Amino acid sequence: MPQPDRRTFLGAAAIAGVAANTSSTEAKSPVVTNPRATDGDRRHEPKWDESLTITVGNDKGDLAGRDEKVIQAAVDAVARAGGGTVKLLPGTFKLRNAVYLSSNIRIVGAGADTILIKEPSVSSKLAADSDWYDREITLADAAGFRVGDGVCLRAKNPHHGGATVIKRTLVARSGNRFKLDKGLRENLWSAGTPTAATLFPLFSGEFVSNVTIENLALDGNKANNLELDGNYAGCIFLQDCADFTIRSVTARNYRGDGISWQICHDVLVENCHSHDHTGLGLHPGSGSQRPIIRENKLERNHIGLFFCWGVKFGLAEKNTIDDTKTAGISVGHRDTDNVIRDNFVRRSGQQGILFRPERGQGFTGDRNEVVGNTIEDTGDESAAAIDVQGTTANLVFRNNILKESRGTAKRVGIRIGAKASAIALEGNSIKGFAREVEDRRVDK
Repeated sequence: MPQPDRRTFLGAAAIAGVAANTSSTEAKSPVVTNPRATDGDRRHEPKWDESLTITVGNDKGDLAGRDEKVIQAAVDAVARAGGGTVKLLPGTFKLRNAVYLSSNIRIVGAGADTILIKEPSVSSKLAADSDWYDREITLADAAGFRVGDGVCLRAKNPHHGGATVIKRTLVARSGNRFKLDKGLRENLWSAGTPTAATLFPLFSGEFVSNVTIENLALDGNKANNLELDGNYAGCIFLQDCADFTIRSVTARNYRGDGISWQICHDVLVENCHSHDHTGLGLHPGSGSQRPIIRENKLERNHIGLFFCWGVKFGLAEKNTIDDTKTAGISVGHRDTDNVIRDNFVRRSGQQGILFRPERGQGFTGDRNEVVGNTIEDTGDESAAAIDVQGTTANLVFRNNILKESRGTAKRVGIRIGAKASAIALEGNSIKGFAREVEDRRVDK
């Protein structure tokens, strides 16, 4: 009688464990039917035929204006009513600060005709020390700064030498002295060469949920702005959020990331066009669980799709990723149990799909499936279309199509690093490379 393999054994054990903990007499909760709006019940809500909608335009609508303040007023009004829709009419809105999101809202534009563009940034050194409990800064040169501006304060931490990054809003001034909307909570001392710059995401969400952004264009105006990386900003930046839908949004030209979300769960990014950023096209950030990244077009970014730290149980499918400076798709630090499926990755500067080496065993992007992707014309003459580095383990590559039309040179279809393990290759088509598979492992 054949012995079961390890996978079969573990599967049977898991099923047995479920059965052991499930009683046929165990009570089940009743199914909720015909729910009513009940105060405090956020799980079951009736599907209303109509909710509060506020229209915003440059010259007409419920609210009219040409900057972030009019959009913010609409967001705040809808949020105060418990939720609803902000409808942005065709027009161009020039932003000097972020639009700060609230829970239970939908922001919808008129497609490419609704444009939010970041105004050019200005910067200055700080002319005086500020302590962590202060709520003001003094600029060496206040030219170009206005009350209401979003600013990013940056310095070298005077205690350990690391970077200090603080995002605030200027709310009052006397000459070169500006009051901030919140206290600093970090020391900004001259020894750390602190600076202030009018840098911010166009849409910013922190600790909010159940939000939809769709059918509009966001322009980071990178030619006239300084850099702010995707751990702090982007055309859309989310921190500690949940249940977001970002659909049919164009995010372009940010000097940083296109769309970035950090410790955010159940984020859907669908049918978006994120292009020409100096950073990452899409950045599912640290600790983000169950992202769905589907049918997007990512072009001419530093990296197309970047799985940051601890991104788990995600799905990236049917995306087109073209002309990235480095990797088309990058997976690394404890990014596990994800599926990367049916994507087109073309003309990446270094790798089509990269599994990063990270710090060693236990830190790599393990237990991921890469299925049905097409990767074409990757990197330089010695590049690999798929590059598995470090101690990365338990990957499945199935039915992928790897093509190289520029000549074989020293190019490799799939490169498996010396310390990688449990790499399964099943039914892949690899053509036009000097070597289809380069397996550097000693114990294969």
